[in-house]
Amino acid sequence: MPDPRPMIDVERPASPRLQRFRLYRWWRMAVVRPVDHERVVDRIVEESGWSSRYAFMTMMSAGIAVLGLLLSSPAVVIGAMLISPLMNPILGLGFSLALFDFAELRRSLTALAIGSVIAVAFTALIVLCSPLKAPTAEILARTRPNLFDLLVALFASLAGTFAIIRGRGETIVGVAIATALMPPLAVVGYGLATGNMAVLGGALALFATNFLTIALSATVMARFYGFGHYLSGTQSWAQTIVLMLVFVVMGVPLAVSLGRIARETVTATQVRSFLNGAFGANARVTQLDIDFDRTPIAVRSVVIAPRTNAKDSSALQAQLAKRLARPVKLQLDQVLLDPSAGALETQRAELRQATDTAAAEDAEAARIVGLVALAAGVPAEQVTLDRDHHRATATAAPLPGANPDTFRVLEQRAALAAAGWQITIVPPLAQLPAIRFASNVDTLDAAARDAVLLSIWEARRWNIASLAVPGLPGSDTPPARPTLNQRRALAIATLLRANHMTAVPGAGGGQVVTLKAGGQ
Repeated sequence: MPDPRPMIDVERPASPRLQRFRLYRWWRMAVVRPVDHERVVDRIVEESGWSSRYAFMTMMSAGIAVLGLLLSSPAVVIGAMLISPLMNPILGLGFSLALFDFAELRRSLTALAIGSVIAVAFTALIVLCSPLKAPTAEILARTRPNLFDLLVALFASLAGTFAIIRGRGETIVGVAIATALMPPLAVVGYGLATGNMAVLGGALALFATNFLTIALSATVMARFYGFGHYLSGTQSWAQTIVLMLVFVVMGVPLAVSLGRIARETVTATQVRSFLNGAFGANARVTQLDIDFDRTPIAVRSVVIAPRTNAKDSSALQAQLAKRLARPVKLQLDQVLLDPSAGALETQRAELRQATDTAAAEDAEAARIVGLVALAAGVPAEQVTLDRDHHRATATAAPLPGANPDTFRVLEQRAALAAAGWQITIVPPLAQLPAIRFASNVDTLDAAARDAVLLSIWEARRWNIASLAVPGLPGSDTPPARPTLNQRRALAIATLLRANHMTAVPGAGGGQVVTLKAGGQ
């Protein structure tokens, strides 16, 4: 007999393979199908290559950017971002990676490399011709990339690639402002023109961060919208691994930089809180500058407080060092008012203090410039002064009868007279001093050692990273039985490397140290 109980139709859950198929079908129909892939690729290829218009717009954008940086004008810098064409070859690079199109990859990289060189060279030329060479807040803001810069470039690149793929080009304006490709290159040109390697390196790192993040984010977005769907599984995995490795390699140092900035911000907050608590509720901290590059860190502050709240600066320095758990050098200017002073008198005192401080800083800067100009034998206009980092640099004029050691002594004397400042006098380019050995001796005596140190001093002033040592063996492992000349070369190379100067064998270009032996 048939079973009288009703049959219950139980729907089985879809298998994982069926779920993946449904997801793939949805992606193909809802995401990939509405995109006109041929039109997008044609637009990318058309705009990502080298052309006379690209070169002209790059130079104009670079010129506007560096002038805005020197004038510390954000509006002018934004104008340079809007007309910069550097975004196009970077997006072309990203799409070529997604498509594995190596011809377009070479084409985009060539356009980007030439455009970057033109921008740096043009901005360096403008800085060299400009009477304004002091680093401004706009310049310094682009010398310390961190993880937030990577995230800004990531989000902006995703938005820009989406706008191009879906035909919403008006979004590119905001993307150009957010990614800020040209200002870092302009700062690189500034650092090159002024010889400020710290500024140059920081700005170059920021540009590399933006450039790589934009290109790789464009690759991710292009693959999401179906570009390169015909690639093999091996190629797709290669793309994924490369993307992950690059983002990790960039993200770790940028995260470290962000952590340092966060610690500096916390320290500044602690210092301000400490000063406010030390002087009471009726006091006001009107200026607070902290130099974290110095050891110990230098804190300079101006406090306006009632006369009855006057404090001993040395005692405050000891308390602040204990509070921060690190050595501190405190320079505190106390503007003391009568307890009955009103708001108007406080404002007047603050204005007088600010005026006096500015006048004192101008006088100190003029003194340093005059001192360095006198030591280098050049006009004051040829001295580059970095007030924020207390650096002064000048290229010395040739002096009759002067040798390299003369300029080193002049730099040392100027540094002694300019306490708290880093003085750099670049000697005229000439042959390095001879390093003399006694007959049949392979060790450096005091005179020879000083000659090597003098060579290192000159090389660093000329921005030379390595020195060629004749007779130095080419391999890292010294020969079992080195000759006399090889032992002398090894002694020089050891001292060079101990002072963080690279030693290379032979005389294959660059500056070469000269070995001389007595009796030979």
